[in-house]
Amino acid sequence: MGKLFSRKLDRHEQCVVDNIRDYGCQVQFVFDPDGIQPDFSYSIGFPVSVGQPEVIVYGLRNELMHSMVNEMHRQCADGLVLRDGARVSGLLEGFDCVLRHVTAPAAIKEHLGWAIWYHRNQRSVELGEAYQIVWPGAQQGLFPWEKGCDEYVISQQPALYETSIH
Repeated sequence: MGKLFSRKLDRHEQCVVDNIRDYGCQVQFVFDPDGIQPDFSYSIGFPVSVGQPEVIVYGLRNELMHSMVNEMHRQCADGLVLRDGARVSGLLEGFDCVLRHVTAPAAIKEHLGWAIWYHRNQRSVELGEAYQIVWPGAQQGLFPWEKGCDEYVISQQPALYETSIH
């Protein structure tokens, strides 16, 4: 996994490369300092370490999203194959989550910047897909696409997968 460009990596870039080498992935947290958009976290390195697309999750506490991405990585290392609509347990206590396939280039470009950088500059590969980890509301247990789902649950999870429908 050598550098494909001549300049030396900056501190953050080197950290991303080192974390993928040492742990299998980097979990990148993104927040809106104005608090308008929900926070999110995404993986960098899944295609290299577990042969699966990157994952992204929205709208929960940083530590919880970080834990969810790491647990998803562990499950993929143990043989989980990501697919659209798959229910995954073990990410949130007491609830399954559902994976949704994201393929829209605009959604990927807007939300997975460091993953794009890594795959393009360290592997000469374009990032063409990811999976969104979608969680249900704690009260009704409903997902954003289900009738009666709480508006807060919907508002905290932009449906990146909806722009990917063929």
